[in-house]
Amino acid sequence: MANTLYNEARKGYLEGEFNWLNDTVKVILVSTQAYTVNTTTHKFLADISSSAIIAGPQTLSGKSTLGGAADANDVTFPAVSGGAIGAIIIYVDSGQSATSKLLAYLDTATGLPITPNGGDIIITWDNGTNKIYKV
Repeated sequence: MANTLYNEARKGYLEGEFNWLNDTVKVILVSTQAYTVNTTTHKFLADISSSAIIAGPQTLSGKSTLGGAADANDVTFPAVSGGAIGAIIIYVDSGQSATSKLLAYLDTATGLPITPNGGDIIITWDNGTNKIYKV
């Protein structure tokens, strides 16, 4: 699958449900062996089994929307170990996994898949026009 937004996120953006700048947005690293994305039916963090989450969550900081693109500071996942990471998932954290809405699924990026070795994993977001993703 290519990088995409979850359908419920598209709806949320269109209906003004999300505010990239003000909401608490987090990112996790997941195993694509343990998680099969379904952008139509998966809506919440609870739709991803805890066994599929290799690292995170980490909260995004320095968020911006210049040019209609979601962007943030690069993010570091410290001392990551476990299975191979095949995707990055971004979500709005409500404090509960059953209501934390999934935003984006990214599996096409430089360095993916990656097998952790106990060191830090740094996600360097694209500095081009699309940044993390363009809405």
